[in-house]
Amino acid sequence: MQKNLVIVESPAKAKTIEKFLGKDYKVMSSYGHIRDLKKKDLGIDMENNYKPLYEISPDKKKLVSELKAAAKDADVVWLASDEDREGEAISWHLYETLGLEKKDTRRIAFHEITKDAILHAIENPRTINKDLVDAQQARRVLDRIVGFELSPVLWKKVKPALSAGRVQSVAVRLIVEREKEVRNFKPEAAYRVIAIFEKDGQQIKAELNKRLKTKEEALSLLEKLKTAGYLVEDIQTKPTKKTPAAPFTTSTLQQEASRKLGYSVGQTMMLAQKLYESGKITYMRTDSVNLSGLAINTSKAEVETAYGKEYIKVRQYTTKAKGAQEAHEAIRPTYMSEHEVSGTAQEKKLYELIWKRTIASQMADAEFEKTTATINFGDKTLKFVAEGEVMKFDGFLRVYLEGTDDEDTETVEGMLPPMAVNEKLSAVEVTATERFTQRPPRYTEASLVRKLEELGIGRPSTYAPTISTIQNREYVIKDSVEGTERTYNVLQLKDEKIKDSEKTEVFGADKNKLIPTDIGVVVNDFLTEYFPEIMNYNFTANVEKNFDDVAEGKENWTEMIDHFYKGFHPVVEEAMDVQTERKVGERILGVDPKSGRQISVKIGRFGPMAQIGTQDEEEKPQFAGLRKEQSLSTITLEEALKLFELPRKLDKFEDKEMTVAIGRFGPYIKHNNQFVSLPKTYDPFEVTSEEAIELILEKRKKDSERVIKVFEQDAEMQLLNGRYGPYLAYKKKNYKLPKGAVPAEMTFEDCMKIINAEPATKEKKGSKTATKSEKKTGKKSTKTSEKKK
Repeated sequence: MQKNLVIVESPAKAKTIEKFLGKDYKVMSSYGHIRDLKKKDLGIDMENNYKPLYEISPDKKKLVSELKAAAKDADVVWLASDEDREGEAISWHLYETLGLEKKDTRRIAFHEITKDAILHAIENPRTINKDLVDAQQARRVLDRIVGFELSPVLWKKVKPALSAGRVQSVAVRLIVEREKEVRNFKPEAAYRVIAIFEKDGQQIKAELNKRLKTKEEALSLLEKLKTAGYLVEDIQTKPTKKTPAAPFTTSTLQQEASRKLGYSVGQTMMLAQKLYESGKITYMRTDSVNLSGLAINTSKAEVETAYGKEYIKVRQYTTKAKGAQEAHEAIRPTYMSEHEVSGTAQEKKLYELIWKRTIASQMADAEFEKTTATINFGDKTLKFVAEGEVMKFDGFLRVYLEGTDDEDTETVEGMLPPMAVNEKLSAVEVTATERFTQRPPRYTEASLVRKLEELGIGRPSTYAPTISTIQNREYVIKDSVEGTERTYNVLQLKDEKIKDSEKTEVFGADKNKLIPTDIGVVVNDFLTEYFPEIMNYNFTANVEKNFDDVAEGKENWTEMIDHFYKGFHPVVEEAMDVQTERKVGERILGVDPKSGRQISVKIGRFGPMAQIGTQDEEEKPQFAGLRKEQSLSTITLEEALKLFELPRKLDKFEDKEMTVAIGRFGPYIKHNNQFVSLPKTYDPFEVTSEEAIELILEKRKKDSERVIKVFEQDAEMQLLNGRYGPYLAYKKKNYKLPKGAVPAEMTFEDCMKIINAEPATKEKKGSKTATKSEKKTGKKSTKTSEKKK
């Protein structure tokens, strides 16, 4: 029997802590939350001051029994979940559910898993902070109410099985509004003029101080420059500095890991959690840029050893984020002397990023000498400007430079040769290139996080779940967009002759950007119209401030919910009763020239679709699904009409007809009651009979390779090759094979033994699988709003 029981929320954290505590301590994991709001109905007693109705998760009942037994045997129970609101709530739920007593229970928290931090926490225990728990309960309850009341409105007005959430809906709004800006953007052209001068065999590149609006202006300038003389009018040299970025917060880590490593927000958090739980970095959910005295001193020692005293500059950063929550310390390595860690390649890369950012923050500024030369050619207002920069001291740049999201990287900076005022220069060539204004960039996961943080929406713990939720709900997809080709004009003056030429470029291409789906746009437009307050950025940010006030004990959480609900509920009832002339999101395109019936597009049961006719006509309407690349807001009448050319009949193959159509999952060929998906490279309107036969035979070959063995005793039983190796399939359920089993040699009886002995796994269509970090900790994203009802 152990005197002390320590309960943490993840097995990895338990394993690390166990190394630092003696034999008198037993460490167990709760695998995240052990209970949550009841799934059936609302899970909140609205008549009893919004009392949450909790239930133990079915998969945690056995674990709760084990924890209860261990707690009963221990003299003292130490609740050691994470130090944020969610962690505090986990400790409180454990205290309540396990029936612990105050005198035998201690709450401890630490922001790094090191021996010193844990022993210090044990020496300085505290009680559970009920204000933090109430803030977490307030978020959970308010988000459940919003999801529970808004979702049925969407089912009735837009499409069944949709759902809405407070923060998620606002995040979708940002993406939809940006997409509308992108689509409505009209690029404006202007001429960028660059002159190349030469001195002592070295080129000087200078840009005109103004962009010219028309080709006529550009030609007029070049004509003037044919006979112009160039004189250095002014030279200014001044020292400049670059300062290192602050140590990482959750948000800046997510942004930088996206820019430099290409990691998604969820992937970054999963890796950071692994590093934290194995004791390699401090807690990964923080909006503080503060570093402890110990971290600063060890960083200083590392800098001096590696680079010398002149590279040291101690900095104490302060947090400026609005509503900074539980600000403890920035994300940093627990031991600055560890330049790298063991683990996967991805963990190593993320750790290296964190180490470099932390070290750089305690290093000297990078020093430059910037020279600006103004070159006159006889015009009163127009001048050429050449800029050069020379690094005098690399400072922190020796280790690290922060990435940027700026897509406009045009620059003419370089090293300049020595020049003197009134010195004459000769131009080698002058080029006026037609350039276009850049449309607003679509959001990446990381730039969306930055925008949410800027607006004060969400907190460090909510960014990743918010972004995964809006993608899981298929309101937003992460996709790449092919660019469009356009021509641009180039005018070049060389040897007193002007050459006028056209060149082509691709513009508007995007890679891995967040793009709203048609359903996302329709849901957003509906919610924005009928629930403007919920969709208001300031309102959402103010709700976050209310949660902060609850966490600080300044506001009662049930009063906060009551104030919100009394304004929210009447609006829901009003929206439910409103009668619309046509279906939400429906767009009438025109008339079918053959039948004279109306053609419209709208959201149907399986997604966006085109429709010929209306429900009130005697003749039934015809329907056709939109193609993946088509959108409700941009599809034309001609494109919609073309959709009704499918299904398209092809020749017969093996005396059976082949047809091409578009279904719920995209274009396909149907032959002999078998369906063959059409690859992206094939157009369903143009695919030939020969191509269709090739695809049918290819699928047959793949299917035959997939089947290892069938059984005459039961046609539903098959041994198959899957993505992760052989498995047994029976009556739409899958079973793992025992180690060492040879599928080809297995008998019907062997298979029946497996079926009778092992639980089957069945993947439900549309079901949401837990993220890797959730599987690891068991900690569901209860901070997010409601799942699909």
